[in-house]
Amino acid sequence: MKKENKAVIIWLLSGCLLIFLMVVVGGITRLTNSGLSMTDWHLITDTLPPLTEAKWQEAFEQYKKFPEYQKINIHNDFQLSDYKFIYFWEWFHRFIGRAIGMVFIIPFIYFLIRKRLDNATIKKCLILLGLGGLQGFFGWFMVKSGLIDNPDVSHFRLALHLTTAFITFAYTFWVALDLIYPVKRNFEKTLRSIARYALFFLLLQIIYGGFVAGLNAGLIHNHWPLMSDGQFIHDSVFLEQDSLLLSFTEGKSGVQFIHRTLAYVVVALILFLYFKSRKFNLDYNQKKGIQTLVFLVFVQFALGVFTLLYGVPLWLGLIHQVNAFFLLSAMTYSLHRLSK
Repeated sequence: MKKENKAVIIWLLSGCLLIFLMVVVGGITRLTNSGLSMTDWHLITDTLPPLTEAKWQEAFEQYKKFPEYQKINIHNDFQLSDYKFIYFWEWFHRFIGRAIGMVFIIPFIYFLIRKRLDNATIKKCLILLGLGGLQGFFGWFMVKSGLIDNPDVSHFRLALHLTTAFITFAYTFWVALDLIYPVKRNFEKTLRSIARYALFFLLLQIIYGGFVAGLNAGLIHNHWPLMSDGQFIHDSVFLEQDSLLLSFTEGKSGVQFIHRTLAYVVVALILFLYFKSRKFNLDYNQKKGIQTLVFLVFVQFALGVFTLLYGVPLWLGLIHQVNAFFLLSAMTYSLHRLSK
């Protein structure tokens, strides 16, 4: 690591930390059904929550006009105090998003003026800027889907919003790693290819994690290793939609089955990478990266099983999502070390 890059690296890793925090809060927002509490989006005026009881009441009355209140919460003795709780999590989620924008743009301009960024890093940062803008758009695009008729967001849009956050985090971390390890070294193409496949299926698993969350598919078939009724693939997978494609993308049973199956694929690929890597003379960082990857994938697998068995309690669902971030971090680090 070059000394002159230290401040830039700290800046990028700070962005990673904020994205991580935002996804954690986003998970809480989803698990507490808070995502539809703010029925409009303004870049400036929503920066602070309502500061008076009159403003709170005004926001609550606005919320009552939308499907979530009219079809669900109106029957649950839903009061202003309940609304304040769900409002807080959605507001905090958006607040962190604004903070990420400020933390990225202001130092970026400073580093540009001070000429602390080379051309390659500037291009990568512009990609990061685009990803950040997309993430904000996808967030509102997701929320909007639950404000029309169905009092729940589209699971496709939820997965898009979630996966973009993970990709933005991974790419930010990758750019930081480029500066931490600026010296190129020889690498094994075989291991890099395996790691790329593992990353692809891990991202696909994250997408299906979004599908499961959006459809509340973790609340059914709470058995393992079989789905239920002694079946590896439950009959409902074939019955809930007109085709297998629709079952595997829109059906609760089908989506859960794919999420279960992809978990085995991700574990197998990472184990294959580990055992294959033992045949090569790797350096300390490469070995530790792959060893950490193996440890985290087993932790994630176990968390997924227990989250399912216990019917997705908030704390366990959140830990499962947090560890997915750690797993993606280890995957990104390992691939980076095998690519340089």
